[in-house]
Amino acid sequence: MLIHGLKRLLGMIPVLFTVSILVFAFIKLMPGDPARIYAGADASLEAVEAARHTLGLDRPLPMQYFDWLASLAQGDLGVTYRTRQPVSEVIGASFMPSLWLALASFCWSALAGIALGVFAARRRGRWQDYGAMGLAVSGISLPPFWLGLLLIQFVAVPFGVFATSGFERPLDLVLPAITLGSAVAAVMARFTRSAYLEAANEDYVRTARAKGLTQRMVVWKHTMRNALIPIVTMLGLQFGFLLSGSIVIETVFSWPGLGWLLIESIKSQDQPVVQSLVLLFVTMFLVINLAVDLLYGVINPTVRHT
Repeated sequence: MLIHGLKRLLGMIPVLFTVSILVFAFIKLMPGDPARIYAGADASLEAVEAARHTLGLDRPLPMQYFDWLASLAQGDLGVTYRTRQPVSEVIGASFMPSLWLALASFCWSALAGIALGVFAARRRGRWQDYGAMGLAVSGISLPPFWLGLLLIQFVAVPFGVFATSGFERPLDLVLPAITLGSAVAAVMARFTRSAYLEAANEDYVRTARAKGLTQRMVVWKHTMRNALIPIVTMLGLQFGFLLSGSIVIETVFSWPGLGWLLIESIKSQDQPVVQSLVLLFVTMFLVINLAVDLLYGVINPTVRHT
């Protein structure tokens, strides 16, 4: 497993290199003059040209890219054009709110989705099955931003218990976490039902029942243990979505996370922040996929990496 993990880590390098080229090219296509933004709206032409030289924007594009890559290798993400703060500090301040939101959304949506999926699978063809899957379809179909607005209008405002914006206390996590995790819970319910039914039809499950094992043993030791492999894969992908795909929800609740920071940076054409955030999102997806892959051997020892 260690060798497999090292191979996967090495395989991430060309992916990140390719993504860095695409991100750099995309940023250069953005409208606006970075030097003007850095120097200020009222800066003179001389000040703008001085800022252009300071930022290295007067160098050829290939040289600008390799300068940026060299800085990344040293852990230097540059400075923001708006506040002149180090980009690493700005992203670091927004990372924890996004992480807490993603963890809260992940915990409730994973537990609720898996439980609902198993509940529906064990009652296949009955009204409980149709009701649970109907609820899951509704969760997938409901636009998250609309659900967030509904929760603000009919829960936060009338009762005054939950905040409508910002993050100052743990209770402020409730409504954004419900909004962000609703679609994930629905996806996990449908996926868990399919994985459970597929595992339940395998020969080893029928053999376990023939041996006279209790229903609890058949469900949790034989059926769920094997059904968890595709479920964990989907959980990893969904956690990556929760961590980096919460832009709309963070905007609705004015949540001071990475998604909100990305939107604000795009609006203000703060290119170093946008570049670093996009590369960070891709890196997080790759790391999460690697962690999920390595978890296979923990969940099911019969899985061996080569």
